[in-house]
Amino acid sequence: MSDASSPSTASHAARGRFPSLDGLRAISIFLVLFSHAVGTVGFPVKHTYVASAELGVRVFFVISGYLISLLLFAEQKRYGNISLLKFYYRRAFRIFPAFYVMIVVVAGLAALDAVALGEHDLIYAVTYTTNYHYPRAWSLGHLWSLAVEEQFYLLWPAALMLLGRKRGLWAAGLFIIVSPAIRIATLRGYLPQPELIGESFQTIGDSIATGCVLAGLRDRLDATPWFARLQHSVLFLAAPAVVVAGLFTYRWPAIDYSVVQPATNVALALIIHWAVVNHDGVIGRALNWRPLVYVGTLSYSLYLWQQLFINRHSTMWYCQFPANIGLACAAGVASFYLIEQPMLRLRERLEPRLFGQRKQGT
Repeated sequence: MSDASSPSTASHAARGRFPSLDGLRAISIFLVLFSHAVGTVGFPVKHTYVASAELGVRVFFVISGYLISLLLFAEQKRYGNISLLKFYYRRAFRIFPAFYVMIVVVAGLAALDAVALGEHDLIYAVTYTTNYHYPRAWSLGHLWSLAVEEQFYLLWPAALMLLGRKRGLWAAGLFIIVSPAIRIATLRGYLPQPELIGESFQTIGDSIATGCVLAGLRDRLDATPWFARLQHSVLFLAAPAVVVAGLFTYRWPAIDYSVVQPATNVALALIIHWAVVNHDGVIGRALNWRPLVYVGTLSYSLYLWQQLFINRHSTMWYCQFPANIGLACAAGVASFYLIEQPMLRLRERLEPRLFGQRKQGT
């Protein structure tokens, strides 16, 4: 199936879920876990020469921009506007409970001297500004990416509401164009915090913006004959080739920041769109294989808790392979079922009482 507006894809969209995305999230979290496990006590791989964790997070970012934009555009089209309050309500119930429970656990372990925290680590963590804080402790260091996501959630829906869809997409496109120059200017010392290139919002947010722009252009692209032919031609293999090449170019920062990262973002956006549209093909069926979808569903939970256990800087037994992988997975599963799912059920119960039933065009 190659029609994005097909009944199957449309039914997924109506439920707020799109085929293949959980499978891609599963691959992303595997990349992150593998990269972090390298060098831990007992892990068979001691060194890695590819930026697999960086790629995993980048996939998450492009998916986030693509998915959130599709949902916001659908709301805008159906009701004529975007309810910021409802958007933030739903995001808060999805993200905050497990996030803040994890921070409380880390703070408690730090009080017991079981983990080490740096100065102000907790302040930056609870305010979702870790991506502007360096150096920082390993146990909370990964929260930089969640900070970037939260900053996106604050900016993008408000931008669409104020600017409208068309001008909002132009703003996102301008940001994509300017971001490489921001990275290079930061690398050369013209802008502050070069150590946070690829983490501060202005140096990584173009990956999310690329997903946003793709979502905005999706219908137009699908209606364009040459784009349909491209997706089914051998030339489309250039997209995964660009992604693979990008795993190695971190050794040449200027080229990586200015050329490779923007190209990788576009390639990932095309791959993600292709996977959603062609979800009933051979690759699509693999991405929608139930065990892979399950891992993708747990990806936020796994990412949130994994650095407590997958820590190459520690020799404690719970940070040694394979116990570290098992404990990270157990913590993620516990978070999903004991914290996240109950809070999502509560969200669904409260939502009709708080927001009522919206009518089309209102």
